[in-house]
Amino acid sequence: QVQLVESGGGLVQAGGSLRLSCAASGRTFSRYTMGWFRQAPGKAREFVAAVTWSGGSAHYADSVRGRFTMSRDTALNTVSLQMNSLKPEDTAVYYCAASQSSSIGVNTGHYDYWGQGTQVTVSS
Repeated sequence: QVQLVESGGGLVQAGGSLRLSCAASGRTFSRYTMGWFRQAPGKAREFVAAVTWSGGSAHYADSVRGRFTMSRDTALNTVSLQMNSLKPEDTAVYYCAASQSSSIGVNTGHYDYWGQGTQVTVSS
């Protein structure tokens, strides 16, 4: 069982930066693939980024590649999402997710556990 708690959301102007964090509990956290998703009002939840348990290269959605950076610290049981050059279209609730699979997945069904989400609002 894994419990996930996100933090770090807020209101920022376009071009600004935010750093989201996800704290995980559970003895086997180090073996989970971790992902970030987001959901804007009236839209489906969409993939943002993910990294495998080994902490290798992260995989990013085209819309955020080059602006967002995902990292994980297995010793601290945390994953982070550094978001730079934010745009109004990045406004959404951001969710942290954990998958028991060792592979990267971009669909919500690939993930077994979810956090409660944190709101990110980017003003123009």
